[in-house]
Amino acid sequence: MTSLTKHYPTIEDAIGRTPLVALQRIGAQDNQARCNVVLGKLEGNNPAGSVKDRPALSMIRRAEERGEIRPGDTLIEATSGNTGIALAMAAAIKGYRMVLVMPEDLSIERAQTMKAFGAELILTPKSGGMEYARDLADTMVKQGKGRVLDQFANPDNPRIHYETTGPELWEQTEGRITHFVSAMGTTGTITGVARFLKEKNPAIQIVGAQPREGSRIPGIRKWPEEYLPKIYEPRLVDELVYVGQDDAEDMCRRLAREEGIFGGISAAGACWVAQQIAAREHNATIVFVVCDRGDRYLSTGVFPA
Repeated sequence: MTSLTKHYPTIEDAIGRTPLVALQRIGAQDNQARCNVVLGKLEGNNPAGSVKDRPALSMIRRAEERGEIRPGDTLIEATSGNTGIALAMAAAIKGYRMVLVMPEDLSIERAQTMKAFGAELILTPKSGGMEYARDLADTMVKQGKGRVLDQFANPDNPRIHYETTGPELWEQTEGRITHFVSAMGTTGTITGVARFLKEKNPAIQIVGAQPREGSRIPGIRKWPEEYLPKIYEPRLVDELVYVGQDDAEDMCRRLAREEGIFGGISAAGACWVAQQIAAREHNATIVFVVCDRGDRYLSTGVFPA
């Protein structure tokens, strides 16, 4: 950084401290009757458009501090989309070559965004899902083609949510939060936030959104046992709620039309779960993560043309 710019913030400084907003119409009558409030954490406000901006920069920064990587190295990561975009941005900031391995059926917007940040893409067969992509990334590392940060096993993923996202929620709700709802993919968000909130108040309920059998919801996964993320701490999650694809997609449209919140499908799935919790609770402050923006799902058909 030159002497002329050192006093100004950089794009890294724009990550985090995202708004927390109350839903005003969806479920409003029942929530008022039950004295509940449902709040969305707008992680799409991060510069690369998702909650994954936090761990992407964290994983690179911490690996640099440990001397494991240095600018100019090649980084490889298997991704379903948002982490890939965030890592592509972080690699551009820090000066790394970024190779992303992803299933071929993911939205064209996400692939184009990764390329815009300078990342190289390797598309894997749809039939293999994320499991095949993860296996291929590991094989490439063994062949000496680069280094995997491994969002699924890297403690720097949940660590950044423990250090930033959790404290933000505690401060923004003035300690009133009673339930935290997150879609579960790599499980970094739910693990890190849960660890922080449980230290503040063990009574806070941590709820994970999982896909119902047969549902394909980008960003929400129910992993086979052998692929379960190593960073996941089941003891921190009080409840798993299963959401169907139709329910998530319908809520995605409702959030845009009724609340003006243009979120993605997994964010809507978490909102649907938050509404199920609100329907059974009283005097609750329920927070769900709006993990990304809806514009990266336009080609999927979830929004009417």
